[in-house]
Amino acid sequence: MGQGTSSVNPIYEKPEEIDEIDGKDYTLSIPDECLACIFYSLGSGDRKKCSLVCKRWFYVEGSSRQRLSLDARSDISTAIPGLFSRFDHVTKLALRCDRKMVSINDDALIQIGIYCRNIQKLKLKACRELSDAGVEEFAKRCSNLTKLSCGSCTFGAKGMNAILKYCVGLEELSVKRLRGLAEGNVEAIGPGCAKLKRICLKELYNGKYFGPLIAGSKNLNTLKLFRCSGDWDKLLEVITDHVNGLVEVHLERLQVSDRGLMAISKCLGLEILHLVKTPECTDIGLISIANACKSLRKLHIDGWKTNRIGDEGLSAVARRCSNLQELVLIGLNPTSTSLDLLASNCLSLERLALCGSDTIGDREIGCISAKCVALKKLCIKGCPVSDEGIEYLIGGCPKLVKIKVKKCRGVTCEGADKLKANRGSLAVNLDCMPLTTPNLIVGESSEMAGTSVQGGSTLNASSSSRVSSSLSKAKFSLFAGRNFVACAFLRLSNGSSGSNGS
Repeated sequence: MGQGTSSVNPIYEKPEEIDEIDGKDYTLSIPDECLACIFYSLGSGDRKKCSLVCKRWFYVEGSSRQRLSLDARSDISTAIPGLFSRFDHVTKLALRCDRKMVSINDDALIQIGIYCRNIQKLKLKACRELSDAGVEEFAKRCSNLTKLSCGSCTFGAKGMNAILKYCVGLEELSVKRLRGLAEGNVEAIGPGCAKLKRICLKELYNGKYFGPLIAGSKNLNTLKLFRCSGDWDKLLEVITDHVNGLVEVHLERLQVSDRGLMAISKCLGLEILHLVKTPECTDIGLISIANACKSLRKLHIDGWKTNRIGDEGLSAVARRCSNLQELVLIGLNPTSTSLDLLASNCLSLERLALCGSDTIGDREIGCISAKCVALKKLCIKGCPVSDEGIEYLIGGCPKLVKIKVKKCRGVTCEGADKLKANRGSLAVNLDCMPLTTPNLIVGESSEMAGTSVQGGSTLNASSSSRVSSSLSKAKFSLFAGRNFVACAFLRLSNGSSGSNGS
């Protein structure tokens, strides 16, 4: 019960006394409130076992449970009255159904609303039998809802509007693949909710219908948009004309350009910005963000190898956003020009990740090592860095506590050993390339096999390091075995044919 699939149990009244077992029962002196606190600190499995010890524990465990996660299949409907009579103080409920199964329907959801009126946080996943009417009736009964997360459900805009109408205290809304929005003549979702602070939309075909809701939520501080179709530039302009208190914005695989970034720059208090695979965004848009949003603390950019954001945009960030603490650059090609400015001006930079860059080499690592005095965590992946660059870190970045280097072909086991030997307190995770590669395979596939070995060799430079190449090694072993057998079989067959011919 709780974190897993629930089952129905009989309802017991609270007993006045409990039979003694093997002498005196010392738990009788523990108040119900203290016993509930003990249950709260246990895991789901242990709570289930403890609830079966005696009638009192069964009662206390049920009445003190606030979280419940149910397998929301259709056959659970008959168990709902007994289930929520026992767990009558649940405030956080998750209803998850396997995609291959038939989920609960409107009647079951309405029953839950009748028996569980204290729900504040609700998660619905793959409940495909729910309609707008059922969601509306549920919302009428559970008006205390503050957080709603729904994914792969079939209700649409009418059901969502009903929730906004009756659950006026809603603070967080997360919607993923809401299938009811794919139908024609979809009504707009809104107006805004006064207390709504966080909106997350994922993989929505008609995500633009949430525009009135976003624009009307005056206290919104977090907006996350992932893979939602449509042109978002105009919509972001309308949104930021009404909501300029955004603190956190995530844009991933979205049709948005510099025009949209300029609209976001109206939010002068912006602290966190993620731009992931938005190929139409360039240095111009990033410069507009940097010039206006001087409180920026976290910046993540995945340039998708488009080379449209580079030194010019990053230099503007370095000059204007001196409070930057976390910077993640993926698929970008910055040089020492912008890195030097970032290291010199952003003195609070603690976390830096450089991935998939063709320009981050030993010189750039040396710049980081010399000037990033506050840096605590560094990640380098898929960059042309060698042992020379790693050696710079031996005497630089005095506050560095963790470093991760992956898929950098120039970094060898010797370089990793040297870094670990000179900075023993540093947590090191290095994916190194061996200096020499044993040729294990004969025949035409030897060259390919050598490449596979190089890509899969890993050195764990500290006890906390993970063996990240186990899967690669397994694949290589299978590949090598197949080729070895193939070559041996070919030789055997050639030999046999030769002997037969003679």
